Amino acid sequence: MNIGEWLDLAMFAALCAFGLLGFPISFTLAGIALIFGLIGMAAGVFDADFLGVFPHRIFGVMTNEVLMAVPLFIFMGVMLERSKVAEELLDTMGQLFGRLRGGLGISVSVVGALLAASTGIVGATVVTMGLLSLPTMLRRGYDPRLACGTIAAAGTLGQIIPPSIVLVVLGDQISNAHQEAQRQLGNFSPEPVSVGDLFAGALIPGLVLVGLYIVYQIGVAIVKPSSSPAIPLDNSMQAGNMASRVMHALVAPFVLIVSVLGSILGGLATPTEAAGVGAVGATLLAGHRLAAGRPLPVYTAVVSLVGVIILTTFVDMRVARAVIPTGELIATVFAVLMCLGIGWGLLVALARTFHDNTLVPVMRTTARLSAMIFAIIVGAQLFSLVFRGLGGDDAVHQVLTEIPGGALGAMFVVMALMFVMGFFLETTEILFIVVPIVGPPLLKLGFDPAWLGIMIAVNLQTSFLTPPFGYALFYLRSVAPPEVTTIQIYRGVIPFVIIQLLMLVVLALFPSMATWLPKALWG
Repeated sequence: MNIGEWLDLAMFAALCAFGLLGFPISFTLAGIALIFGLIGMAAGVFDADFLGVFPHRIFGVMTNEVLMAVPLFIFMGVMLERSKVAEELLDTMGQLFGRLRGGLGISVSVVGALLAASTGIVGATVVTMGLLSLPTMLRRGYDPRLACGTIAAAGTLGQIIPPSIVLVVLGDQISNAHQEAQRQLGNFSPEPVSVGDLFAGALIPGLVLVGLYIVYQIGVAIVKPSSSPAIPLDNSMQAGNMASRVMHALVAPFVLIVSVLGSILGGLATPTEAAGVGAVGATLLAGHRLAAGRPLPVYTAVVSLVGVIILTTFVDMRVARAVIPTGELIATVFAVLMCLGIGWGLLVALARTFHDNTLVPVMRTTARLSAMIFAIIVGAQLFSLVFRGLGGDDAVHQVLTEIPGGALGAMFVVMALMFVMGFFLETTEILFIVVPIVGPPLLKLGFDPAWLGIMIAVNLQTSFLTPPFGYALFYLRSVAPPEVTTIQIYRGVIPFVIIQLLMLVVLALFPSMATWLPKALWG
């Protein structure tokens, strides 16, 4: 066996080894690629022309409109988290459902779904819910194992419930893999796969998963009532007072979620445009929460924003035309006035968040997380170029086609590999490393790209929960009270891991759960 036959395998093994040692993955990807590229050139098995493509790859990333949604969604999520929206949601929903046995657990699952749809950042959601909910659940007599499992599972819903940052990144990677697979099959004009397809495909599995969590908590409350007692009534839970609190806590975030997700699924906006609306909406919501007694600027901006969306949807407002009908000219003038209203409200909201010391930390967190993701993208692009130059993609395709069981066997092996890698690497790292390598061979075997993407997302979500290395467990351990042991956290998440695995099996048996809605919406 010559060096060229095992160099690609050694390259992947070196990546796993250095990843386990804790080196920053973006620098690890680029460094290993350069080292093995030089070794390959010295051995005469790697063409240096592959590296000439690297600048074009980076330019393609910089001009990728889909990836522009990533920092916007991060800003939206961090702003909602820092503006105490999550805290109010958890407190209000806990009081609403707390009168039932298992009610606090149900409220955590519901709020986890809402936060997942508004933030999409798993670590932030788990930490926030751990800080706010876990002490309350323990104080109310909840079994520590059930409380920890519920919070960790609900916090990982940001992986699968749209609009999710993971789905944005995964949609871009699946789209690239689908196009490459089709080109290799001789189809040079394939049907496109978009982030919207993955958003639509993930909606039903995500909601079913939330329902399964709630069913489990109800079952535990029935079988073992002492593990999840009800909260006694007090004066703050009177019907009229409770209804107003629920409306105040729930309506604004719900409208924001529906606006962002609905505009994508309804075909009114691209994910990037919807992310921009979400970032503006989160800023306005934060500004309103900080000065609820002075709502006029925010209300003006919200009404103007809705008006602009409606006008741009139904009226042609292009001004670079020789003849503009009077009605469209009037609509254009109204749109300009509404843009001024949006600008006024947004400036007021930004000023309020700045003086409250919210805006600067939000922007710093957004910049840090965005830089981390795009640094990984740069490293992954170089890694994939060298890996393919060493013949790694051909080797992967050959291995997958020779696995016993055909396409299903290959799918099982890839899912198992990603599941194990999820113990050691972040989701974005896996998506940029593994999907470009295994995606085209799997899609050439005939799998639906939207279904494959949702299977990967649910699989990585399960990996996030699984002891002993699941990331969500470490996030929760970092904020859990000292009396909560690591073993209690591990034992608490096991039933939810089983639910996740059940969801994977159901998705594998019934792919229409992920493919029906995209086809119903767009054909």
